[in-house]
Amino acid sequence: MSKDNYRIRTMKKDEVELAVSWAASEGWNPGTYDAQSYYLADPNGFFIGLIDEEPVAVISAIKYSAEFGFIGFYIVKPEFRGKGYGYALWQAAMAYLNSCNVGLDGVVDQQDNYRKSGFELAYRNIRYEGQFATSDRLEAMPSSMLISSEFDLQHIQDFERPFFPANRDGFNSQWRMQANAHALTISSENKIKGYGVIRACQSGYKIGPLYAEDTQCAKALATALIAEIIADVGCEKVYLDVPECNQNAVDLAESLGMTVVFETARMYTKEMPSLPLNRTFGVASFEIG
Repeated sequence: MSKDNYRIRTMKKDEVELAVSWAASEGWNPGTYDAQSYYLADPNGFFIGLIDEEPVAVISAIKYSAEFGFIGFYIVKPEFRGKGYGYALWQAAMAYLNSCNVGLDGVVDQQDNYRKSGFELAYRNIRYEGQFATSDRLEAMPSSMLISSEFDLQHIQDFERPFFPANRDGFNSQWRMQANAHALTISSENKIKGYGVIRACQSGYKIGPLYAEDTQCAKALATALIAEIIADVGCEKVYLDVPECNQNAVDLAESLGMTVVFETARMYTKEMPSLPLNRTFGVASFEIG
């Protein structure tokens, strides 16, 4: 690798769209309007490698706090792979997250490389795909429950906060308000029992996050989110990324007729954070956690 004409710098806001488009080309199916939400999570956490000002590599290193960060969007243009450009960018990203417990969702062919960098497997995340044209397979809402798109901001922040190792209220608020997205809660006696978002992606729609107190609430909420899309656009593919260690989440996806299309390894450099995975039925994003 020639160092004379290769340089690494922080991305500008509009360049995050480039990372998202490259992710789409790799088949990762990011959301249509994800870039703005991702940038808000950490404006200093996106890095780009350039040769004579041509972008050749990208990566995100979101520093949520002094203790926790997340790596994603690690992509090198195919014609520049194997030349050291990506590894130099990787080192810059990891240096930015120095002292953090760093998480990532590693694709299958990169997991050995991540282990060499000190990452250890925590569990697998599985992407499920289903085609929905009508409400035939959708779950009826329990009579004691209320599903609504109207909710108190403080209540939803309090409900969502335990599901992530650091505070990211700003990102969460942006995530649920992005264009072509629906956010719903399920509640009983004015207490939130579940929360989920469905958003437009490069292909179809993706549910994430999907958090719920139990499987019944999770399924009612997931099917309500799917029904929102059927009402908007009719027949559509829907994706759900579930932590494999939550068997109830796996069962939920399969009960909706969804099938496995992709998997990642959730890995960390330090201890696995203590999170309520038994109540996590859908991951917000493979790119930033």
